[in-house]
Amino acid sequence: MKRKVAILFGGKSTEYEVSLQSAGAVIAAVDEERYEKVLIGIDREGRWYRYYGDVEKILRDTWCNETDCVRAVLSPDRETCGLLEFHKGQVVVTRLDMALPVLHGKNGEDGTVQGLIELAGIRLIGCNTLCSALCMDKDRAHKLAELAGVEAPASVVFVQPKNMDTQEEEWKQAAEKIGYPLFVKPVRAGSSFGVTKVKAPEELAGAVRDAFCHDVEVIMEEAIDGFEVGCAVMGEQKLTVGEVDEIELTHGFFDYTEKYTLKSSRIYVPARIRPETAERIKEAAQVIYRALGCSGFARVDMFLTPEERIVFNEVNTIPGFTSHSRFPSMMKAAGISFEEVVNRLLDEGKETE
Repeated sequence: MKRKVAILFGGKSTEYEVSLQSAGAVIAAVDEERYEKVLIGIDREGRWYRYYGDVEKILRDTWCNETDCVRAVLSPDRETCGLLEFHKGQVVVTRLDMALPVLHGKNGEDGTVQGLIELAGIRLIGCNTLCSALCMDKDRAHKLAELAGVEAPASVVFVQPKNMDTQEEEWKQAAEKIGYPLFVKPVRAGSSFGVTKVKAPEELAGAVRDAFCHDVEVIMEEAIDGFEVGCAVMGEQKLTVGEVDEIELTHGFFDYTEKYTLKSSRIYVPARIRPETAERIKEAAQVIYRALGCSGFARVDMFLTPEERIVFNEVNTIPGFTSHSRFPSMMKAAGISFEEVVNRLLDEGKETE
């Protein structure tokens, strides 16, 4: 009998469009001989639907329409263990074996949806509630990585005050201790939204205020001299690690625009580094993956300095998942195709039920 796997896409997030592209690729890759796909779309306002249409409409963002959609919610009741669809005059229950959220950023990658799936008694594919929340939190993730023996940037966290003018002097003093340039980031936000590279004191207050637009906590972080490297990791007990990739920047930093347009940057897979260094990065990625309690899959991002120090940056628990995204590209370089990645995730989810 085919297992029913829910694939969640869209979402009330600034990364809504990216989710549609990732989900479209994942949906197309699922082995239909083994799995029955139940597509659950969440629009920009946070309304949930069972989607019955073609995957092309998801890619074009024309999926949310009266013809292809039925209003639905995921039931938190463990006996129901599935989706409630509100057809005219009746409620139809679709039981689910597994759920794979393909939702990026807030309200999708931060433990909120994961908590609902786990509460409902549905097998979650990917990182669990606690892990997702921790990985979204840059401050706490860094502290746990350091406890596991991986270096993290020096940083200071500020909680949003009622009157930000009263805190500006504290911001300046913290920045002087860290040193310029530095980064100002929301503690919990996805895809570099609200992130500013601050090069001089006069830029600091505006950067902090902008970050506070995205979260109630802001982290002021040391800028690491070097370049970003990433490592794709899959599995729970036995881990599969992809090839290390490298981001080459001509200027600025790897912000939201650069991540999805690559206008002034380039990604190399495998990274142009010594094999011994690549192995050290893979080992560090696995240490971080385990320290934060990751499962299923995640992309671990780090910095490599000119002295070949490895410094932790962040973990993406639901990284971009189109066929040309970083995670699949790293796995492809390790000899694992996109289709194999997707179906291995589902197979491992089935085996651990």
